[in-house]
Amino acid sequence: MAYTADKPVPPPPAEELRARIPGWGVDLDPNDRPAVPRERFDLNTGAHWDFPERQEEKWPRERSIEHKFLTPVFGTSTPPRGLSGALRKYAYRKYSEGRTAHWLILIAADRVDAGESHLRSFATLRPDNPVTETGVLSEISRHGISSRFSQKRADLGHQWLDPIIVGAPWVLAAGGLAAVAFGMLRKRR
Repeated sequence: MAYTADKPVPPPPAEELRARIPGWGVDLDPNDRPAVPRERFDLNTGAHWDFPERQEEKWPRERSIEHKFLTPVFGTSTPPRGLSGALRKYAYRKYSEGRTAHWLILIAADRVDAGESHLRSFATLRPDNPVTETGVLSEISRHGISSRFSQKRADLGHQWLDPIIVGAPWVLAAGGLAAVAFGMLRKRR
């Protein structure tokens, strides 16, 4: 079991694995495995515990469905909140870490979290400023445009996409707000 001083549970018998998995058993001979000289469980590790002290859990943490329990130490910098937190909890509750869906949902949760942060910034005295924060002005004032031509740059092929990737979400958000505002004005008339 992970995080304990106990010897790991032995795998199923070789015959069962060979019947179940085509091509299994390439590294059956211990002499063929590079880690064999180091793969010993009788050495003194110097650890003064059989199981490490557990970190206090201040809120229910996400954990992989492959693990029996939460790891003894975990990150606490950003507790899950809002829609992005719900997406993260869903990814851990529903899918194994070996599934693509798990990671795609986590990536989507990161994008949603970025959107939530942008929206939260509008409630502050200093909202996000996409013009200055994306470095668009440096393209004009710091020789940005001239540095893009007559050079052997690796990013020349996708340079035309950069303004779309950076600016499109803001343009779409502004368009959505304008559509909502016009819709509200029409209802008032």
